[in-house]
Amino acid sequence: MKLLEDRILRDGKIYEGDVLKVDSFVNHKIDVGFISELGREFYRLYKDCGVNKILTIEASGIGIACLVAMHFDVPVVFAKKSKSSNVSPDVYTSKVESYTHGKTYDIIVSKEHLDSNDRVLIIDDFLAKGNALRALKEVVDQAGACAVGAGIIIEKAYQSGGDKLRKELGLRIESLAKIASMSVEGGIEFC
Repeated sequence: MKLLEDRILRDGKIYEGDVLKVDSFVNHKIDVGFISELGREFYRLYKDCGVNKILTIEASGIGIACLVAMHFDVPVVFAKKSKSSNVSPDVYTSKVESYTHGKTYDIIVSKEHLDSNDRVLIIDDFLAKGNALRALKEVVDQAGACAVGAGIIIEKAYQSGGDKLRKELGLRIESLAKIASMSVEGGIEFC
């Protein structure tokens, strides 16, 4: 999606350690109008799939998922990275290894918010190695729900997590910007 690629080139910042910061418009300060346009694109891609829930993971996925959900007119469910006292003890759970934070999380979703009647679109900001997406798909499977696909804002295609998950899980994954290569010296090249 050229709109997104242009914004990444203009406002994204590349740091050592294979980090692309888009926190000025995606996942720290959210450009609501811009992200809503991305949500409109996800709606165009998945509008005929019977989506009745959007699933994401806290924290950076929540704002994005809400703007996507507005276009589908469906609720957002987000996987929590820690259990709090107000969450039912009856939960689906999976493990996520976070490259960015360098730790492993147990994610949880209350069983009262996801069940076998749901047709779920998974939404996230980044796809690199695929750990978060794999864990969210496991939660959908535990619920007996149908994962109609995943909408990813930025895929680091050179890390091959997306291709691996497409093959292993048979999951439809639509990424709005796919990065072929990225370096501090060379900048960003899109697929």
